[in-house]
Amino acid sequence: MNNFKSVEGSKITISELMLPSYTNFSGKIHGGYILSLMDQIAFACASKHSETYCVTASVDTVDFLNPIEVGELVTMKASVNYVGNTSMVVGIRVESENIQTGAIKHCNSSYFTMVAKGEGGQNVKVPGLILDDPIEVKRFLKALKRIEMKRKRQAEFDREDFTHQDYLDDLKKYNVRIEI
Repeated sequence: MNNFKSVEGSKITISELMLPSYTNFSGKIHGGYILSLMDQIAFACASKHSETYCVTASVDTVDFLNPIEVGELVTMKASVNYVGNTSMVVGIRVESENIQTGAIKHCNSSYFTMVAKGEGGQNVKVPGLILDDPIEVKRFLKALKRIEMKRKRQAEFDREDFTHQDYLDDLKKYNVRIEI
């Protein structure tokens, strides 16, 4: 296995025509179907970078920005944005194209954390990441910040002395009533 690989070397793009069988009850393409495709491309991207089997550890920031219509061509672009020791964050951009008009919409963006696995199911080390573009550096730094914020949030709410009483004033401005 190489010690470092470029972001470019892990990029994956897939396109698929959206069929009526993929719709939800409102006639738009079902978000769950799109998430399934995103999981597939995240797997392909992470496996290409790590040269081994990968599993999804978490999905962060799934933003459904615009609906996808039947008959549109959906294109997903994925690249490794961050690598740790055994994990990678794969950034995914989803666009749909009206193939009659050529109009393109940004429909979804997300970040999948993938973990590389060995033949026995153990976590395995992944190659480092070569960042050779300012956008790649920015994406790596944004991934670091998301990881840091997640750790801080977990530490704040998972501590042994946590009590909701400390947050009651914060909750007053929200549409919630506490009845404990």
